[in-house]
Parts: sequence; C-alpha cells; structure tokens
Amino acid sequence: MAIYAQNGLFQLNTRNTSYQFTADEHGVLVHTWYGARIPNESMAAGIWRQDVGFSPNPADAGADRAYSLDTLPQEVSCGGEGDFREPMLELTHPDGSTAADLRYQSHEVLPAAQSLPGLPALYGTGEEPGETLVVTLKDTASELYARLIYGVFPQQDIITRSVTLENRGTAPVTLERVLSLCLDLDGAFTLTAFCGRHAMERQPETVPVGRVKAEFGSVRGASSHQYNPAFLLCRPGTTETAGGCYGFCLAYSGNFLACAQADQMGRARVLLGIQPRQFRWELGPGAVFAAPQALLSYSGQGLERLSHNFHDVMREHLCRGPYKHAPRPLLINNWEATHFTFDRPQLLALARQAAALGIEMLVLDDGWFGKRDSDASGLGDWFPNEQKLGGTLGAFAADVRALGLKFGLWMEPEMVSEDSALYRAHPDWAVAIPGRAPARSRGQLVLDMTRADVRDYLFARLSAVLAEAKADYLKWDMNRSVCDAFSRALPAHRMGEFYHRFTLGTYELLERLLAAFPHLLIEGCSGGGGRFDAGMLYYTPQIWCSDNTDAIDRISIQYGTSFFYPACAVGAHVSACPNEQTQRTVPFSTRAAVAMGGTFGYELDPNTLTPQEREAMLAANADYRRWHDLVREGDAFRLAGPGGDTAAWAFAAKDKSRVLVTAVQLARRGYAAPPCLPLRGLDPAARYRCAALGQTHTGAAWMAGGITIKTLLPQYAAVQLLFEREA
Repeated sequence: MAIYAQNGLFQLNTRNTSYQFTADEHGVLVHTWYGARIPNESMAAGIWRQDVGFSPNPADAGADRAYSLDTLPQEVSCGGEGDFREPMLELTHPDGSTAADLRYQSHEVLPAAQSLPGLPALYGTGEEPGETLVVTLKDTASELYARLIYGVFPQQDIITRSVTLENRGTAPVTLERVLSLCLDLDGAFTLTAFCGRHAMERQPETVPVGRVKAEFGSVRGASSHQYNPAFLLCRPGTTETAGGCYGFCLAYSGNFLACAQADQMGRARVLLGIQPRQFRWELGPGAVFAAPQALLSYSGQGLERLSHNFHDVMREHLCRGPYKHAPRPLLINNWEATHFTFDRPQLLALARQAAALGIEMLVLDDGWFGKRDSDASGLGDWFPNEQKLGGTLGAFAADVRALGLKFGLWMEPEMVSEDSALYRAHPDWAVAIPGRAPARSRGQLVLDMTRADVRDYLFARLSAVLAEAKADYLKWDMNRSVCDAFSRALPAHRMGEFYHRFTLGTYELLERLLAAFPHLLIEGCSGGGGRFDAGMLYYTPQIWCSDNTDAIDRISIQYGTSFFYPACAVGAHVSACPNEQTQRTVPFSTRAAVAMGGTFGYELDPNTLTPQEREAMLAANADYRRWHDLVREGDAFRLAGPGGDTAAWAFAAKDKSRVLVTAVQLARRGYAAPPCLPLRGLDPAARYRCAALGQTHTGAAWMAGGITIKTLLPQYAAVQLLFEREA
C-alpha cells in the first residue's frame, strides 16, 4: 500500500518519496515531511513549538502559549483564526464573519485514483490504478466540511492534492478563496516561474523565496501566455542532475494564483489554486465546491528527474484517447501559406505537393467558414464557405482524402465577431457588461461559456461540421483574453463565479465533443501557448506550443516548456523563411531538427520550395518516422540551455537502447573552441555506436567524456546524432 494511515499519522509513499502529516492533539493537520522516502514513522519531532510574540493561541490550547496556528506548518490554512500568513481558504458566513477553523473528523483510503466533478484529474490504469486518501475536516463553529483529497501515483513519484467544500448548514456560505494546495516547508529555496508574452512563452525566471512574497498568476480567463500554472522550488545549488527540488503544477486552464513566501520564522509557505481576484462563489445549503487538482513531485537528484516524473505521469495518467501513445499524423497547416486568401485549386495544389512529400494530413486553418476574409468578421458562423471551397466541405474533404491525406480543421469556438450572423441573432451571448462598451481584442468578443444554451449551440454546430468533414483533427484556438466579466445568466450576487464557470463550461463542451467523436485528435491552442497547461492536456493531448515558429526562438520556448510538459504534447512545425514573426532566416535542417522536439509538422507552401528544400523535407520526414517514438515516449534531457553559444537536448528510449541528441549553434565567435556537450541517458555498462561520429564507446565513456563536435558549426546550424546500443 502506498498510503499509511494509522493513529493520526498519514504518510503517502511513492517509489522514491514520502509525504507526511499528522492530526495533532487538537485535530489540526500538521505537515511533517515531504522529501526522500522514509519509513512510516512520525517526523513530528522535527516540528518545534515556542512562544512567539504576537502569534495567538487557539482557545483549546489553554495555557499552552507555545501552540499557535501562526507558526505551525499546516496542510490547510484558513483566514481569521490566528494564522496571519497567506491562507488557502477564505470565506464569509451568513452572519458576515470570516473566520474558519478546520479540524480533523475522519479519513478513508480508496484503492484507486478519484475523478473530480467537471474538472480534469489524473486517472488510474489497470496496471497503475493509483491510491487516494480523503481526510474530512469540519469547521469548529459552523456546518462547513472540507475533504482534502490526496492521490498517489507511486511509479512516477507524483502526489496530487485537491479540496472539496460542502455546506451542511441551512444558509449560503460565500467562498472568497479556495486554493488547491497549501504546503509549509523548512529551508531556503528559490522559485522558478515560467513567464513571457504572446509568441515568447514559458521563459524561466528565478527569484529567492524570502519574506517578500513571490507571487504570480493569471486574471485573463485562461492560464495565459504571461504566466504558466507550474513552478519549481529548489534548494540552493540544485542543477539538472543534483540537488533537492519540488515541482508544482495545476491541472486547470483558467485564472490561477501561485505564490511562495517565507514566514517570520523562515519557513516557506507554498500556495497554488484558483485566482482569488474576481472570484466569489455562493455555496448554498447542501452544495459542494471542488477545487482543481494540483500535481506535486519531489526529486533529490535534480531537475532532470523532476521533469521525468511530470512527463511520465502526464503521458500515462493525464492524456487520454487513441493518441495517448500512438504516433501523431505528420501534418501541414495552410495558415502561413495562404492566410485568409485561398480557393479550392490552391488548397488542392498544396495538398498534392504535401502528399508527394510524405505528409499525412492537411489542416485547413482560419477562413473556411462564413464571411471570413479577415479577422474582423465571421467568427461564430461555423458554416462552410462553399464559394471558397468550390463546393461542400464534405466534398472538399473527400478530395483531400483521395490524395491519401487525413483532414483537419481549425475552429475558435469560444469567440464571436460582431460582424457575424451569430452575434446579430444573439448579442446577449457575448460577454459584455450592460451599459458599458466592451473591450475588443483581435476584433472579436467572447461567447459566454457559462451558459448552457451557448454550449448546446456550439456542440450542435461543431458536431455538424466535424461529421460532414469526417474530420480526423480539430485545432481549437482562443485568440484573446477575457475581460468585461459578466453573464446575463447569473444573478448579480453570483457574478464572481463567472471566470470559474467559464472554464468549467469550456471543459464540458470539450468532453461532449470527445464523447461524440472518440477518434478525433484535438490540438489545443490559444494564440499558440496561451493555454498550455495540464488541464487542457486532459482533453487535448497536444497543444500548439507558440504562434512563434522561428526555430531559434522556439528553442527557448520549448526549453521552458520541457520542465513540466512532455514533448508529445508540444505542437512544433517547420515554417518558411524569412520567418513570419521574426524575419530571421534559419537553415531548413535546423528548423526541422527543432520541430522534431515536438509533434512535428509544417506551416508553409510546399509549392514554393526549392529542389534542395524538397530533398531536405523528404529527409526530415524520414528521420521523424525513425525517431518519433523516442520523442513521444522517451526521457528528455536538457544538455545545454539556450543561454550559451550552443543549445542541446536529447531523447532517450526507456530501455536505453537509443539516444537522439540535437545541438544548434546559436552563436559563433572568433577562434572559439568546438563545443563539448554532455551526454546522458545511456546504460553505463553497454556499448553504443554513433555512426555520424564513426565511434563506439561504452555508455560510461560517452557520458564521462561528452560529445565534441570537432567542426565548429556555422551560426544557426544543427546536428543530430543517434547513439545505438550494440547487441
């Protein structure tokens, strides 16, 4: 059993880690350990108690001035009862009071992973069902109950946390803050968040965890380009291969908050969950509220092992459907080739060339529907434009299939143009505050996904289009942030529920579509990486990593993404040069090598390629087919980050039979020594042949000596090296 629960001691054990807390003499859940695996023995002796000035003592502590909620490491912290640190929960009772004091009532151990109503969550499999500990707490002065839900996935060293709140009273309780995770840890740490902007997402940024709070999050209606809902907490000196570090990742696609802060005694409090700003939820009598699931992992062997834990659990216990482990179609998207301006002959010419070059799927991007010749009109009118398509969508898709290609479509279901038949028929379906002119972004408004009638309409229209096209793939986009939060379907006193209900509504629509089209591959997208999170991976096993397709920028973007998310989830394509976003020109082989760090595909017009580029595309496609299993299922290694002259990464088979190394020369300097790159992922005792280098060595020798590229590569040139274990 992975869960030990006896005599008030609760311990969650994975293959290499243990997470422990106790219900103390007052029923407070005190956190006692999270780190390397230990025996099922209480670590409470390491929790000191002392009288700290201005830290109050609860009434049931009597004369014990050393007992204070303000100094104890807690599993769940509430505002108003003497813990003055950042709380996990805040609420308002019917009488207007805001205190809460949750104490232990009972617990149960369940032999499998548990789902959350309307929310994504890690799931168990036949071989790895997972285990769950549920601890029930009750407020000392009301009928509010909390269920702390802990999931354990032993093989991946992953713990999950969530909380549900139930009102068993007779009057509504207002929830002001419901976070998924509170964790108090001893020691010094740095926090690494993954920040950025549209077209430059998930850039690592590290700050010390001190008494000045380190906090970030999103209020944009989606997890956002600017801040990803995942972060690292590292002990001093942590590297890729050594040191103690923690990872925290929220399986949620809406507004979120993450923070870490050292308290007055130097203990770090970590919090993660739904963004409290613009959140207010009425919990009526008998109602239950579920918070999103947070994923936690610890590594005592550096960041590389931590990333492998998250990659493995997301591949095996988060992504679903027929493409969970299957090769993804090698696709071409017409957007950068045609934008909005295309017709049937042009598209079919593109498809014929793509088929001749070994591509497996054509994706028809924006502009195929309604009156859509620019981004100023047509969104929401999901009716094929038969003039552009030269007939019905079904007939066009059949012609594409006749060329030997699968067929996919782009849609942006959550959005609407004011210049559209949908908006003219249902202006009340758009998110806007009565009496105020709404903000526009990309010339569009947002549909109210909190409303069942909106979701029903979208399900009917999207289903009709997907069925007519017999679509194999759907690219689901979202090209603006959500503001002017208001729903005509919600009463005024419940408007604080808007953002969370918007996210739940989007999840519900996705779930309905997957049930109706179980073989459909959905690629998530929000202007590229604006909703690249674990929540979306539950519905879309791959996500367009960034609208920036420049290979050099993509190295940095994919590097930051790799700390939590597996390469099989990373939508990455080869685009034309000069690049549309940066105007940079990079060799075709480098563009292909970088795109092979993800799902691989193309954003260009093959009719414009030179004979040399066509040969390079054929070679790249052949390489992808030889290596895609390494990228999709293997262990990822960050060999050299994008901050130096040479960036390098590798993918190793789980059985260590093959390792693919990719290196890109980012800068070339006068009389510089050739780069020597580290190598990891080999079996030290086995012998490996690298045909490109003409050398055979033991894994131990390769990893000790590294790889010296004896010819200094030109700027932006790439090299890919395959190491194969000898029989």
